[in-house]
Amino acid sequence: MDIKEITHQVEKESVSIRQIVAEVEKVIVGQTGLISRMLIGLLCKGHLLLEGLPGLAKTTAVKAMAQAVDTSFKRIQFTPDLLPADIIGTQIYRPDNGTFEVSKGPIFNNIILADEINRAPAKVQSALLEAMQEHQVTIRDKTFKLDDPFLVMATQNPIEQEGTYPLPEAQIDRFMMKIKVDYPTAEEEKEIIKRIRQDVHNDATGVVSVSALKSARETLHEIHMEDKLVDYIVRLTQATRKPDEFGLDIGPMVSYGASPRASIWLEVAARAQAFLNGRGYVTPQDIKSMAPEVFRHRIILSYEAEAEGRTTDHIINELLERIEVP
Repeated sequence: MDIKEITHQVEKESVSIRQIVAEVEKVIVGQTGLISRMLIGLLCKGHLLLEGLPGLAKTTAVKAMAQAVDTSFKRIQFTPDLLPADIIGTQIYRPDNGTFEVSKGPIFNNIILADEINRAPAKVQSALLEAMQEHQVTIRDKTFKLDDPFLVMATQNPIEQEGTYPLPEAQIDRFMMKIKVDYPTAEEEKEIIKRIRQDVHNDATGVVSVSALKSARETLHEIHMEDKLVDYIVRLTQATRKPDEFGLDIGPMVSYGASPRASIWLEVAARAQAFLNGRGYVTPQDIKSMAPEVFRHRIILSYEAEAEGRTTDHIINELLERIEVP
């Protein structure tokens, strides 16, 4: 297909995506950046980590997005006393016939809301590792494939909040993007107050089928990306690992650079961003706009950076400013 045909296909497929947005906006005021990033996760089959202070509608947004797609959804509330078996399931002994029977856990749903994921210890969080990477679950000696789509949308409060556990690096790298959820604007907050006062409680309904979502995903792969843009993605990722070779002075600030998953997900996310903008081709701006969410949780800062109050977002901004755009 040429770019004109791809763009026509994108416009056709984006109708269902706009329906999802309309449903979510019935429930959520503002947060357009959050909604678009969640859509990108849905299109790319990428797990999402939403970070923000309590009360910013993280859980509500995930629930509304899941309701807008006509598929199964389960919320798991992470707490310090949660066990791995509470997530993936376990084997139950049946004394009447002397056999073990598998009781599947809530992970066997299409969209999983892992609410306040950092309130459970690492042992429980690690129960998600196999499911998130390989889309399968092992209970004792039996392995079960998970249905498609399978998507984990996790929320967490910032690490400095009391009673939280840092996510293990192996797990955090399995999230496609880490999205920071910010406060609403004054106008949005006014609208929220009005809705609450008028007791307006809209629920999203399943307006998009799984088959429509899969069709949109197929179009995503057709979106054109120049080789030089793929090179640009790789240069950005390489620069987080070997900043000196790219003339960057951020070396002492970074302990570990981004993994190859950063390049993989940034390429797919840039295509999805082009799709949401109704284009059949990727631009450098698509890559730059998605880089913070894809890199944010994959760059491990040094003690020196933390002492100076530098954040991963500062490092990413420097990368985007200094690495030459094709």
